[in-house]
Amino acid sequence: MVVIEDTLEVLVTYLPEGTPFKFPSSADGRAHPWAGKQRWKGHGVLMLQHPDDAYAVWHFWEGADRRFAGWYLNLQEPFRRTTIGYDTQDLELDLWLPLDGPWRFKDQELLDERMRDGRYTADQIVAIRRLGDELGEMLDRGERWWDERWASFVPDPSWRAPEFPPGWETAPIPPAPGPEELVFIQHKRSS
Repeated sequence: MVVIEDTLEVLVTYLPEGTPFKFPSSADGRAHPWAGKQRWKGHGVLMLQHPDDAYAVWHFWEGADRRFAGWYLNLQEPFRRTTIGYDTQDLELDLWLPLDGPWRFKDQELLDERMRDGRYTADQIVAIRRLGDELGEMLDRGERWWDERWASFVPDPSWRAPEFPPGWETAPIPPAPGPEELVFIQHKRSS
């Protein structure tokens, strides 16, 4: 990731096209769902995150003219800073808010499958669904904490896809929050 802004209020990062992926196996040896994907394809993604929020706001562009397509509320564990950056865990359920239409859930059907796989507990699934519902209600009320100016963000053309820092695979990772901590925290601040 390229860090665009890092304050007490918001962390803004950019994932350039071509950024490499690496996915370690889970503790029980299962492959990551994205195993086999080598690099990010398509336009880069801008991500806005508030500390302690269990979601990030991703900005997507499409087409050869890189027109803004919409926002993706990626449900994830609150980010935890590490010695080499930050860590989070995707929570599978997401909300897609296109520029020109109503929001909708994405990957709702995968939650039960992930529970059967042992990736999440039943309590975590309940918390994830509750968070998704609360975010949907926020969007229904027309509330957005993020500044829409980010939709016109243009990356510096000299930026290249970053590579993994030495020692990334052994860097200590802070413990993940429990399901009771996956609560929606509505922020009244702007970023």
